[in-house]
Amino acid sequence: MRELSAVQAALRAEHAAVYGYGVVGGRIDPDRKSQVRECFDAHRSRRDALRRTIRSLGGDPEPAAASYALPFAVPDSDAAVRLAAQLEDRLAGVYADLVRASEGGRRRAAADALREAAVRSVRWKGSGVAFPGLTELGAGEAPASPSGGPNGSGAPDAL
Repeated sequence: MRELSAVQAALRAEHAAVYGYGVVGGRIDPDRKSQVRECFDAHRSRRDALRRTIRSLGGDPEPAAASYALPFAVPDSDAAVRLAAQLEDRLAGVYADLVRASEGGRRRAAADALREAAVRSVRWKGSGVAFPGLTELGAGEAPASPSGGPNGSGAPDAL
């Protein structure tokens, strides 16, 4: 049950990423369009694989929302790059949760997805973090799951 919930959270995040990369593609400078297409295709592929995984675990894949609230306005290419990086960072967190909740081949696939999201994030931002997918904690803070809400963001239909 825990694994199925984590896979559903990853699916919700991939739905949001596919939507988000549609926005990114509409605002990004032409010289980065191929990078957007590569990311878009990778997320569609992951989304489809997660749907199959959910079915194999006896669940029904959650459908994509009709739209998603953007975390900030995306009027230009710079904002599109920030959105792409945020999408990848969020995915890294969701896949870190899935790594913790799964075993065997599914755990390896989640770790691969986490690594790929971290690499894409670095490509967008130009820098990375030591442990992608994990939130740094202050003294005495409890870890918070990045997949805390009904769609993984804590708010309905938000990126």
